[in-house]
Amino acid sequence: MTAFSTLNALPPAQLENLNELGYLSMTPVQAAALPAILAGQDVRVQAKTGSGKTAAFGLGLLQHIDAGRFQTQSLILCPTRELADQVANELRRLARFLPNIKILTLCGGQPFGAQRDSLQHAPHIIVATPGRLLDHLQKKTVSLAALQTLVMDEADRMLDMGFSDAIDEVIRFAPSSRQTLLFSATWPAAIAAISGRVQRDPLTIEIDSVEALPAIEQRFYEVSRGGKIPLLQKLLSQLRPASCVVFCNTKKDCQAVCDTLNDAGQSTLALHGDLEQRDRDRTLVRFANGSARVLVATDVAARGLDIKSLELVINYELAWDPEVHVHRIGRTARAGNSGLAISFCAPEEAQRANILAEMLHLKLNWQNAPSGVNITPLEAEMATLCIEGGKKAKMRAGDVLGALTGDMGLTGTDIGKIDVHPAHVYVAVRQSVARQAWKQLQNGKIKGKSVRVHLLK
Repeated sequence: MTAFSTLNALPPAQLENLNELGYLSMTPVQAAALPAILAGQDVRVQAKTGSGKTAAFGLGLLQHIDAGRFQTQSLILCPTRELADQVANELRRLARFLPNIKILTLCGGQPFGAQRDSLQHAPHIIVATPGRLLDHLQKKTVSLAALQTLVMDEADRMLDMGFSDAIDEVIRFAPSSRQTLLFSATWPAAIAAISGRVQRDPLTIEIDSVEALPAIEQRFYEVSRGGKIPLLQKLLSQLRPASCVVFCNTKKDCQAVCDTLNDAGQSTLALHGDLEQRDRDRTLVRFANGSARVLVATDVAARGLDIKSLELVINYELAWDPEVHVHRIGRTARAGNSGLAISFCAPEEAQRANILAEMLHLKLNWQNAPSGVNITPLEAEMATLCIEGGKKAKMRAGDVLGALTGDMGLTGTDIGKIDVHPAHVYVAVRQSVARQAWKQLQNGKIKGKSVRVHLLK
């Protein structure tokens, strides 16, 4: 395991940001590619989904951005709008330490006029699908004259979708002196040909092996798509985990599962790419401090999630990639803890299950759905107070703890984790005293100053 701090080119502010995001050590792709990317070298990488490639190219291109120069300096081409949104959201998280960075997505299916208006002030970074970007280039609403870094993400999928000619056209608008980074899960001859045309002496990296499976118990359930929610409810009631992550493959399914569980009284939060950064931060804090028992998440949104005592992972849908499956279930066996991973498999997902068994050399442990289980919702033990202030107001965890246990009379056992962020402090308190603590903080003071406080729901 190689720490990000070994990369001397990353500034302390970025290292602190990575630590807050839970990125403590580099994945194999990041360790192999980042030194060359940071040095400005062309790189071509063959790696599967979930390997950490977005952070690999994201950290590299952010390091080369001049925030004071309002020109487009980096471009990432993606095959789909969903991937473009995911990449853009990840870049915004990685760019939190840089003020005034503008990142814009340009994809089909969105109003051209609104994109044109936003482009009147050139973004530092554009994340785009090739067709829509080419439209803007031809109408001269985008200029790539100052481009320093071009990234082609999931290049094989772009070729499969017929974007080869559009990519060639886009590249004609880019300066030849740029850095070009190419990422692909597979390496057909057409990808090698593109690399030969657009890259200069690239460093070639292949990360093709699936990581070893963590030593945890895995159970598989064959269930129809319509039967997944009832089975999920039964298993949550039977196992009653203190914390559980449910993985879905799409943002739509993620939100739908979360809403259904909440309607049934389960203490549930959703984590996906449509969340604003503030809402994402609050969701992660609330789940980590015990203010919610279940987190329904997509894979990209869950990157950086670091819950040390996660009891249960449920794959509501099987991952498309065995490596992603390994990353998912590995979250429940950290720091030597035991864990349980459950996977649902609808008939239409059977091929994915077979590929998983073959690539991981795994005999799937099929189980029958539990019977005779009374559905009793999981309730959270804690609630979260959000205090405005944080590091910028020089608030410390001890100041908040002192105010709650001193002037306000709460005991230490009533208070859980205290997370100090740049502009807010999040405090976990027992549900039974949450409203009392909220009212007392509203009327009280911290470090002699009145504070604004919210009870998150």
